[in-house]
Amino acid sequence: MAEPQLSVRSAKARDLAHRLARREKRSIADIVERALEAYEIREAGREPAAAFYARLSANYGTDIDIEATIREARRADPGPDL
Repeated sequence: MAEPQLSVRSAKARDLAHRLARREKRSIADIVERALEAYEIREAGREPAAAFYARLSANYGTDIDIEATIREARRADPGPDL
């Protein structure tokens, strides 16, 4: 039976996976698996979007304009102190 395959339509992702596989002397499947595992671990602590919106609705009792809230809290970075 043939091994399952992952189809990637992004040329950039494909090229990067091939380049990393050659450099690390690993298979492309191993590179992709390790990258996805690292991504899962890094993102595991984040609140799922559905839970976030449910919490917002419960806390404020109404829908809020996320874009307006972000704009209000946005501050310009002064940049490096030269």
